[in-house]
This record gives sequence, structure tokens and C-alpha cells, in this order.
Amino acid sequence: MSLLDANAIHPTTLPDGRVYTDTVYMKNVIDHPRIEIGDFSYFTHSGTPEETAQILAPYLGHGCRERLVIGKFVQIARGSYFITSSANHPMTGFTTYPFRIFKPETFGYKDLPVRDTIVGHDVWIGHDAAIMPGVRIGAGAIVAAASVVVRDVQPYAVVGGNPAAVIRMRYPTEVINDLLDIAWWDWSIEKIEANLTALSNGDLAALKIA
Repeated sequence: MSLLDANAIHPTTLPDGRVYTDTVYMKNVIDHPRIEIGDFSYFTHSGTPEETAQILAPYLGHGCRERLVIGKFVQIARGSYFITSSANHPMTGFTTYPFRIFKPETFGYKDLPVRDTIVGHDVWIGHDAAIMPGVRIGAGAIVAAASVVVRDVQPYAVVGGNPAAVIRMRYPTEVINDLLDIAWWDWSIEKIEANLTALSNGDLAALKIA
């Protein structure tokens, strides 16, 4: 029997048999035209499933131009959130006050640039992290708890702090390149679970022949 159910809303069952309702598979609870979520990516929060999009990206209204794209197998801890481009205030004049957001006929600043926020596959975002507008986070990266990510993050980098900076790379460059080529997150769930030992133990040779 598979460990994971791609169609679940709450993927975690506790040892006593109860379903842990604070963790949700985002793809199965978010219905938003500007948010794209990959399979098996989860977010832990204290709201209802219907509130997930608002908690995750509180400024990404349905009329916004930017997108939030989150890959497969992403793990987002409680308290983390994305500040997307439409949250920005105008900064080219003498005031940052957002006069035009208060009436529907003038809502938004169409002249302000927007940039999609992209999270790669198998990214771990720790407790209370804030991801700022337009950031790209590469596959396999780790964002430390309480970090404020203001710039792009390389694949398999560990970043932390405010503003977040690289603490270390998880693996040497050649290993990172191999992992990106293998792209295990695109395998079938059956193949992934058949190779869990190699994935968990860091057996790159086994993954290459899987």
C-alpha cells in the first residue's frame, strides 16, 4: 500500500488513528486562478482548508497579475507565508500611500512591475518564514525558520536569516547537477516509494540506475 495518497486533503494519520487536520495537501484545497501547486506539497496551519490560500498568500487577490507557483513535494511549516508582488506600494513618487487600491475602478497599479514567485520541487520552508515578491527558490533548497527571503535561492542551498543568506550548500555542485537531472519528483509514486531507501540514505548511485 502506498504511503501517500495524492487525493487526500489531510495526508497525515497519527499513531492513534486520528487524522491530523492542521496539515493539508495544498493542491486539493486551493482553488485560485493565480496559484499553481504540485502534487504532495503540504502546508501546516491552524485555519480551515478553505482558508489555506488566504493564509499562504494573503495579498494575492483574484485580480492580481502575478502568480504563485509551488512545485511537487514542497513542505511549508506553520506560520510561513508569501508576500506577492501586488502587495508592493508605489515607490517612484513622493508618497508610498496606495491611493488607487480603494476603488474598484482604480484598483491596482498596472504600471508597477510584477514578477511571479516560484518554488521548486522538494523545498522545505521552515516555521514563520516570509517569502518576498518575485523570489525563485530552487529545487531541494531549505529555508530556515523565521527567515525573510528577499532574493533567489539556488537549488539545494540552505538559507537563513533576515535577509536570508546562504548558510551552506547541501551537496557539491556535481551531486546537485546529478539530482536535478534525475528529477525524482517526476517519477511515479510507485517508483519513488520503491526507491525510498536510496532517497533517504543519499545513495546517488542507486538513484542513477533506478
